Amino acid sequence: MATPYTGDRVLGTNTVISESFAKQLTDLPAELLEHILCFPVLNHIDICNVSCTCKRLHDVCHGRGKVWAHQYKLRWPRLQRFYRHNESYDWLKEFTSRDIVGQQIRRTVESISKRFFTEVPCVGQVLGDSFAEIESLGAPEHFCEDELLGILNSDKRKSLTLKYYAKKILYFLRQQIILRHLKVFLERLPEQQSALEGDCLVLEDLEFQRQVICALNTVLYDQLQYKGNERDYYNPLNSYIHQVLLRRTGIPISLSVLYMTLARKLGVPLEPVNFPNHFLLRWCQNQSRNGDIYDYVYIDAFGNGKQLAAKECEYLIRHQVTADYYSAISTSELLLRMVGNLLNIGKRGEGNEKSYQLLRDSLDLYLTINPDNVQYLLLQARLYFHLGIWPEKVLDILQHIQALDPSQHGAVGYLVQHTLEHIQHKRHPEEPEVKRRSAPEHRDVQYSVGLVMKHKRSGYNCVIYGWDPKCTMSQEWINTMRVHQLSKGADQPFYNVLVQDGTCRYAAQENLEPHSAPLEIAHPEVGRYFSEFSETHYFANEELQARYPEDMCKTHRTVEELYHGLNPNSGQSSEPTANFQDHDLLDP
Repeated sequence: MATPYTGDRVLGTNTVISESFAKQLTDLPAELLEHILCFPVLNHIDICNVSCTCKRLHDVCHGRGKVWAHQYKLRWPRLQRFYRHNESYDWLKEFTSRDIVGQQIRRTVESISKRFFTEVPCVGQVLGDSFAEIESLGAPEHFCEDELLGILNSDKRKSLTLKYYAKKILYFLRQQIILRHLKVFLERLPEQQSALEGDCLVLEDLEFQRQVICALNTVLYDQLQYKGNERDYYNPLNSYIHQVLLRRTGIPISLSVLYMTLARKLGVPLEPVNFPNHFLLRWCQNQSRNGDIYDYVYIDAFGNGKQLAAKECEYLIRHQVTADYYSAISTSELLLRMVGNLLNIGKRGEGNEKSYQLLRDSLDLYLTINPDNVQYLLLQARLYFHLGIWPEKVLDILQHIQALDPSQHGAVGYLVQHTLEHIQHKRHPEEPEVKRRSAPEHRDVQYSVGLVMKHKRSGYNCVIYGWDPKCTMSQEWINTMRVHQLSKGADQPFYNVLVQDGTCRYAAQENLEPHSAPLEIAHPEVGRYFSEFSETHYFANEELQARYPEDMCKTHRTVEELYHGLNPNSGQSSEPTANFQDHDLLDP
C-alpha cells in the first residue's frame, strides 16, 4: 500500500526543503495533480489521506472529479456498465455507498454458516432470512450482486464456506429479480407481450411468407442442425432457451418459441397452439381469417418444421381431439405451459438437490403468472415444509390458500400446526452432538473429516464430512444395501461422504481407503463443511470443527504419514502405510 505524503518522511533531512517541495506540488495545475493521483499504486485510503493534507489537494480530490472516479473504476470495474458516460456522478458518495454495502453483505454471508449449518445436507435450502437481511439494506441490487460475485471469484481453493453461501444468496437474489421482471411483463397489455420480447413487421404476401418458412426450415434444421431431443426428453435444459441455442436441441414448446420468434422477425405471423402433449405453431394460409381450423397450416418445430393439415396433427398424439385444441393461446398461457413442463420434470426428480431446486423455482415462476392456483400453492407449502425451510413463508402461503379455498382447511390446519412447531424449534434449537475421537466408544473410527478417500469396490472419489461409530441407518436401509454381507456388517464405523458425482453417501469403513493421489471433490455442498482445499486434504470450517473437535489433528497426522513420507513416531522418512489395493466388497 502506498503511504500518505508527509514532507518530513519524503526528504527527511531538511524540513525547509520538504516544505518547499510540498509548495511546488500544490502549485501544479489541477489536471496534472489529478493525473498524479490516478497513479495505479494509490488506493482509496491514500486518496483520503492526501485530501486531508491541505485545502488545495482536498479540492482536487472532490467527489465529482477524476480521482474518485478512477478509484471507483479501479475497485469495482464490473459496475461501470451501470453509469452513463455523459452524466455527472458524485463518485466519492458512490464509492462510500458501495463500500458500506459490501461490508454489510460480507458480514451477513460470514454469519450464515453459524446459523444454518447442519451435518446432514438440507436439500434445496432457501436462505430466506439472510436474503431478507440483504433486502432490508435498501441497497442497489447491482451493488449486492457485485459483492457476491467478488466473493465467488476470489482464490479458487480458499474461503469455500463463504463462497458456498454467497452462491446461494446470489442465486436467490437473481431469482427474486426474475420474478419481479416477470410480474412487470405480465402487467403489459397482451399485444405488448411477445415470447422473446421481439417485434416484427408482418408481410402481406402469403406466397412470400411460405418461402420464408421454407428458408427458415433449411437454415434451422439442415444447416444449423437443430433437432428435438428424443433421447433425453425430460432433461430440464431442453426448456431453457439459452441452452436450446447452445445445444441446438429442445422439446416441442422451446423449439416452437425459437421458431415463432424468428418467423415473426422475418414477417411471418405464426401463432402458438397449445396442442395436447405436443406443442405446435399455426400459420393462416387464408386471407379471410374466418377462424376455421382448416384455414391453417400447423408447423411441428420438434419434427424439423414439418407442415401438417388440421387432422394430421392427431397422428402425433394418436388420438382425436376437439377443435378447441387447435386454437391460438396468449403469451401468458404459453409461459404457463413452459413452466408447467419444468414443474412436471421437477416432480419426476430423484429427490436430490437439483430436482428440489428445479421444483421450487418452477413453482415460484408458475405462481407469479397464476398466483391463485390452490393446487400449486399447496404443493409449494408442502415442499417448503418437507425441506424444513422458510417456515414464515409457509404460513403466508397457507393463509392465502385458506382465503381462496376454505375446503382445504384440513390440509392447511395440519401444516400450520407443524410449521408453528418448527418455528418454535428454530427459536430453541437443540445443541448439536459433539463427537470426540478420544471417547472409548469411538476407538474403532480409523478415518477423520477432511480426508479424500476412494471406495474400494465402486471406485468413486469422495471426502469425509462426518462419521458414526456404528451404522445409524434404519433396518430397511441396511437390508436394501446388503450391509449384512460386509465382513463386519453394520457393527463398524460408517462415514458421511461427499462424492465426486454430486451425491452424498454413507459408506462402511472397510469399503474406504485413502486416495493415492488426492484431488478436489467437485461437490456442490463442499463449502458447507470445508473452508479450504490443500494439495492433499480439506480443512474443516469452524462449524464442522465444533462437531468433530479432535479430527483435524488426526487428519494432519494421517496426511503427513501417507503423502509426505513422515513416520509420526520417529520423524524419519518411510514408505506410505496405506494399502491401495482394490477389494471386491459391497457398496452400502
